[in-house]
Order: sequence, then structure tokens, then C-alpha cells
Amino acid sequence: MMNPMMRKNRLNNRVEVLQCAEWMGDCNISHFITTRFGGVSHGNFAGMNAGLYTEDEPGHVRENILLLCESLGFSPERLFMPHQTHGSQVRRIDKAFLYRSKEEQTRDLEGVDALITDVRGICVAVATADCVPVLVYAPDKQIVAAIHAGWRGVVQAIVCQTISQMKKVYGCDVLQMQALIGPSISREAFEVGDEVVDQFRQSHVWTNEETESLFSLNPRTGKMHIDLWRAVRLQLHKEGVADRHIHLSGICTYRHVEDFFSARRLGIRSGRILSGIGLRET
Repeated sequence: MMNPMMRKNRLNNRVEVLQCAEWMGDCNISHFITTRFGGVSHGNFAGMNAGLYTEDEPGHVRENILLLCESLGFSPERLFMPHQTHGSQVRRIDKAFLYRSKEEQTRDLEGVDALITDVRGICVAVATADCVPVLVYAPDKQIVAAIHAGWRGVVQAIVCQTISQMKKVYGCDVLQMQALIGPSISREAFEVGDEVVDQFRQSHVWTNEETESLFSLNPRTGKMHIDLWRAVRLQLHKEGVADRHIHLSGICTYRHVEDFFSARRLGIRSGRILSGIGLRET
């Protein structure tokens, strides 16, 4: 069920974004989650496909990103997206990174699944289509992060590692930290095989009791389902993020494929939604 605090905002006739009402009132940050509305892509990529590493026409993706950035009021050169590989590597975007060449930046963003920054005027973002996008904001130190948490990354504790770096590198107070869990596949739609269940049980990210609480058996099919939303929430709890500071969108991409891309519904050759967050320039 969609969180009533989530707002769909149609910025113009080409771009629509989902935002958290509580965060919209904070003048220090901007954030967004794209929907499929608008854009110029076709077929399974229609319409606002912002996935750089999809098989969509590159020109369509570039135009979609340009439309998005223009609608949000910042330059595409200030938007940073990693080439995600369902791993657990976390990269910090600092001022030194901005002075590197485009080729060096692209190389440094290869194989990365989470970005952290303290630089104002830029946006860090991750692309998803069923995997869980997590946006994090530390108001005390003015640090933001974007995390791509697919099931493989969740098993490798990608959320824990990102929060841990925010605490260790920047000294963020985790009790003030806030997180937004964006549209992604729900437990009801996320049917998995025994090999996936085994990897969760072998990960040691959670207690045995917590791990088992992630699973539910579908009596009709005999298949196991996994609750990625709960898995992410438990990792946030493990690092000390207060439950009242965790905002769950409650939107299943599989069930709402008309609004959000779902690789399970559309196939891997489909579009990606983009979830981004940035610190506003003072």
C-alpha cells in the first residue's frame, strides 16, 4: 500500500517524479524518483527511461536525462550514476572527483552500487527496475547517499556498509539519519528459488530469527517469497537508524508496471527508474 506521505508531482508534460512529503519541506536537499510518465523512449523502455546502461537507444536515454535535469533545475553534468553490478562497493563523490576527466569519473563509477557525497549542487542517483533504491540523508553533517539494493547487494550488506561509511568518514549522527525506501518489488511478487533462500541464510547479515522472518511460503505454488523491504529496514536498524526516520514508499514495481519499470514483468531489456538525492547550493 502506497505511503500517503509520498507525492506524485508532474513537473511538466514530459516529466513526473515521486517525492516524500516530509523531505519536500527541507530546503537543504532535493530528491526525486522518476516514473514512466513522459520521456521519449518506446516499447519496454517507454517513456522516461533514465537507465544509462540499458539497451535503449542512447540518444533517447540522453534526452530523457536532459528533460529530467532541466525540469529539476540542474545540469546533467551534475548528475552522477554508477555502473551498478549488484555488488557492495560504495563510492564517495568528493570535490576532487569533480576535477577528474569524464573518462576517469566513468572508470571510478564502474562496479559501484552506492554513492555518498557532501558536495552541494550535485545529485547522486541509482537506477532500478524491481531492486530497492534507498536514499539517505544525514542532516547533522549534510551528507546524502543513494543505494542500489538488489537481493545480491542486500545479502552483501550494501545498506549497512553505506551507513557505516557515513558514520566513520563524516561522523554522521545515525540517530538523526533518515532513509527513503523507494518503489521496488514487494514480498508478494518476489518469488525466488532455493538457491536465493540459501544465500540469505548464509549471509549472516541478520540473526537467524530475522532471516527467517524475511521468508514466506506460497502454499499454492510451493515457492518461497522474500521481503526485500523488511531486509533493508532491518539493515538500517542494525546500523542504528530509528524506525520513525525510515520512510517506505510501499509501491510494488511489479504490480504497478504502468507507472514504474519492472524487469520481472517487462524483461531485463526494459527501462529503469532513477532515484536521486542532492544537497542544494546555499
